[in-house]
Amino acid sequence: MNEGSAGVIDPYAMLGLERDASGEAIRLAWRKAAKGAHPDAGGDTDHFNRLQIAYELLQDPVRRRVYDDTGYDPQLADPKDLEGVLMLESLVNEVILDEREPGSFDPVAAMRRKLSDDIVKSRFHILELERHRARVRKHIDRLGRRPETDVLGSMLRARSEAIADAIRKTEKQIETIEHTYTMLEGYSYEVEVLAPLEEVEMDVAEPQRGEAAE
Repeated sequence: MNEGSAGVIDPYAMLGLERDASGEAIRLAWRKAAKGAHPDAGGDTDHFNRLQIAYELLQDPVRRRVYDDTGYDPQLADPKDLEGVLMLESLVNEVILDEREPGSFDPVAAMRRKLSDDIVKSRFHILELERHRARVRKHIDRLGRRPETDVLGSMLRARSEAIADAIRKTEKQIETIEHTYTMLEGYSYEVEVLAPLEEVEMDVAEPQRGEAAE
């Protein structure tokens, strides 16, 4: 959560604090900054409001922990960003648990592939749901009506609506995955370039030939 993220400031930078600042240090920094920024003292209202937001965020242990872990304020961030953060957190955990040597693979590319695969799977799932719902609708159209309570018709209509709800949820999930993918834009990762096996073997063999010549 910084100036480039939905226009929200970094609370630590706003109050001139280190990230490990104590509660007392936060209060002192707030009082010092607010004293000259208060509108009654001729300060700018917008600047004072930003100081107030920064102070409230850092004084709330839950909001501060979420900000420290994600860079987002849970009360001010776009819900889509928070959903994306949760999805990225899961992907980051997978990278941390990957036992391959850092630099031997590109974790950012792996995250992008995982998100892309999830989008494809979700779209395929929607197609399956739509086919299933179409079959239910055909059953409803062909079902003879009883003069009493239409138990079977009610059940089939309820099933059709449940499938429609599942489709809507999956579409929402796709939107979240796509938004999460955009949050990875701009990132790159330096992967070590290993020499081809043939070159490595030649490097190892060369001293042996030299030793034999001696």
